[in-house]
Amino acid sequence: MLVGVLVASVLLNACAGQSSGGSKVTESCDVENPPLFEKGVLTVATDQPAYPPWFEGSSENYSGFEGEMANEIATRMNLPIKWVVEPFNRSYAPGSKNFDFDVNQISITPEREQAVDFSDGYFDNAQGVLGLKNSPVASAKNISDLKDAQLGTQVGTTSLDFINETIQPSKQPKIYDSTNDAKSALESGQIDAIVTDLVTTVYLRDNEIEGSVVVGQYPMNEELGMLFEKGNPLVGCVNEVLGDMKQDGSLRNLQEKWLQDYLSIPTFKD
Repeated sequence: MLVGVLVASVLLNACAGQSSGGSKVTESCDVENPPLFEKGVLTVATDQPAYPPWFEGSSENYSGFEGEMANEIATRMNLPIKWVVEPFNRSYAPGSKNFDFDVNQISITPEREQAVDFSDGYFDNAQGVLGLKNSPVASAKNISDLKDAQLGTQVGTTSLDFINETIQPSKQPKIYDSTNDAKSALESGQIDAIVTDLVTTVYLRDNEIEGSVVVGQYPMNEELGMLFEKGNPLVGCVNEVLGDMKQDGSLRNLQEKWLQDYLSIPTFKD
């Protein structure tokens, strides 16, 4: 293990650079012989539960947008894929990781880049607000209409940043360990609305929370990226494959297959 860490360090120091988004990446990486957490297999992490349309099915054979994207990356690297569980709010903590990369609707932010590395972006993120149809929140059109609402979200997310920095509500938001916990709080009347990424809010409306409505979306100019241990030279390999997927249209095809129905939600006015 120590030898592997030293080799990875040498590779990184030899070929580290900067992407346009500020993430540290390697300028080159041998896709035919990539540095891996576990020899001969691509170990990919995500949270549990993993929500559609990002993930469908079981971890033995994930589909969904992020599931199929990760599977395609593994296929193009001629590797089998192994899925492991990593809680969202632990994924971007400093330190060693027990996976090659984590894919879990993780927004690329300068703060997180202090502790981890990211791939190039693969999806432009927006925040969504989900409330019950009979709630005063349901008629909100402007950000100011949300200021007196009791909002809830998952700990450590950019949704929490959006609440605190953009909405600036009069009540402290309630913070939960998972979106599942926030969902239960909305259903039991503890909060007026959930704030999470737009795609997840639409999924919760259509499949999880009866009588709910997506009130609106707010573009954040954030990109989702795959998360790596700081200094992992595998970033260069994954970026190379991801670039090929963008160029040949396969990434766009996955977006249209899984996410197209989630992009027609009205936008909040400032």
